[in-house]
Amino acid sequence: MDNHPRMLMKRQGWTSAVATALLCFTSSQAMAQESWLHRWASRQPEIESRDGAEMMRLIQPLSESVEQSIIQVFSGGRIVAMGTIVSEDGYAITKFSELSAAPISVRVPSGKKVPARVSAVRPANDLALLKLEGSEPDTWDIRPANFETSEPQTGSFVITPDNDGNSIGIGTLGVGARHVGHRGRLGVTFYDGATEPPIVQRVVPSSGAFDAGLQDGDKILRINGEQMQGSRSAISTLGRFYPGEVVELLILRGDDTIELAARMRDQAILMESKNDAKVNGPRNARLSGFDQVIQHDTVLAPNQCGGPILDSEGDVIGINIARAGRVVTYALPSALINAEIVSMLNEARRQ
Repeated sequence: MDNHPRMLMKRQGWTSAVATALLCFTSSQAMAQESWLHRWASRQPEIESRDGAEMMRLIQPLSESVEQSIIQVFSGGRIVAMGTIVSEDGYAITKFSELSAAPISVRVPSGKKVPARVSAVRPANDLALLKLEGSEPDTWDIRPANFETSEPQTGSFVITPDNDGNSIGIGTLGVGARHVGHRGRLGVTFYDGATEPPIVQRVVPSSGAFDAGLQDGDKILRINGEQMQGSRSAISTLGRFYPGEVVELLILRGDDTIELAARMRDQAILMESKNDAKVNGPRNARLSGFDQVIQHDTVLAPNQCGGPILDSEGDVIGINIARAGRVVTYALPSALINAEIVSMLNEARRQ
């Protein structure tokens, strides 16, 4: 047991953030383990940082334990997300908004690349259920993840493994399960009143509307085929779409009728300064609008969402669903994931 630690330790030289996290272990369970932790820690070399090579080596067995449950997801030939195996017959969940209309394939634990298709979708939590297809499924080396439903404590450590048995990073759970409302915005303002059709007053630079070519003075006739009857109608209709979703617009510009496709953006991204955008770095297009998330500070790339997140015991406690800021990552907790898996598998198997 001593050579395969099941908890992360506090050691001299750790960053203040890690020290603070360890001080949060005040539950009775943590107190009961304290003497064991001290004995184990006294036999380990000094650990200088949370993400240092020594810490990565210590937690690697935990990441290796779920290697068979993690896949890489490709859409249009590029890696867009990770995925988590949820059944022995080749179903996996991933981040829905990163998929496109292009063909989907996945790299399974054995290293093979196999085709996949979307079998069910849950837009409210940005989840897609993939069905892995192809020959010789017994060579894929997959194993369903086992989701631990007890909620982890705020301040505890979390680990994000990759699909090769390594760890992407270690984070601290900063906020417990909570709802995050969606803030999808097209990036336009309309003239007040019940003008029919609604008239665009201003297009926000760098918005989905701007990128799609919408212009001041354009009249919006239809949104996804639905006829607009005044600015309130347009605002209400657009409010139903999540960040990352594409809306089809039929507009009137002068005497010309034009079709445009615009991607909704998150309000926080539209309102931030260039300096804030630089600090926050790349993020997912869909980074809000979830029934429940837990928040941690592991730094992930946007295409590293969709895979599992572990606690310091190696239990799967959820899946990463959005890189929302420089040190803000959202994960869907296991209790929510388990319910969604049951629902989506039932739907997929009825097809």
